[in-house]
Amino acid sequence: MAFTEKQAYKIEVNEDLSIGVRRSDIVLKDDVEVGRSYHRSCFQPGDDVSGQVQEVQDVTAAVWTSDVVAAYQASLTPAE
Repeated sequence: MAFTEKQAYKIEVNEDLSIGVRRSDIVLKDDVEVGRSYHRSCFQPGDDVSGQVQEVQDVTAAVWTSDVVAAYQASLTPAE
């Protein structure tokens, strides 16, 4: 009767090229799931994702080209 935990990720590229991440925290008892909770994060082009899992870093590196980040920064309205 051993409890273990694992995490699973769902990574989505949204229409505006932001990255949505859903992390599932899964609790298992003798390899049978007994609990699950979800945590969501959203990252905009150019955000620091160095603290995220490698899969998130890989997706952002592929999607967020320098042109995409520059276009996102240009779309932000300056604070008055």
